[in-house]
Amino acid sequence: MKNEYVTFTIGKKKNIALIAHDNEKPKLIQWCKDNYDILKQHNLYGTGTTSRLIADKAGLCIKGYNSGPLGGDQQIGAKIVEGVIDFVVFFSDPLTAQPHDPDVKALMRIAQVYDIPMAVNKATADFMIKSVYMDSEYDHEVINFNKNVQDRAESM
Repeated sequence: MKNEYVTFTIGKKKNIALIAHDNEKPKLIQWCKDNYDILKQHNLYGTGTTSRLIADKAGLCIKGYNSGPLGGDQQIGAKIVEGVIDFVVFFSDPLTAQPHDPDVKALMRIAQVYDIPMAVNKATADFMIKSVYMDSEYDHEVINFNKNVQDRAESM
């Protein structure tokens, strides 16, 4: 059981991914405007149109990736694995079928695997952004994947 987990630290300055399905984009943009003073203190990342709208309408500096259906969700997931993204706000639309639903589920899964905070609606995002951890470091434990691979290789 020794070394089963590794402790990672989310710094004071968060790397936040902002994502929204089409019907939820106006809500996320308004949320960004409402939380502008907090968000401007952090590094922001987003998918396609969402990042463009946040920059244009909320006035925040944000690094954009591809649109979700064109691999943007997967790009954000990869950044979680690389240790770049440590906080996700994803205003998802539970009432509309999404052509890239498997990508969304993969993103949610990878956030869970890496113990990354993820809001999927405004209420959760509000709670997260008002948390005492927004202005402080946060240590969290993640499965020690190197040990996991080593143990699996030795057992085969």
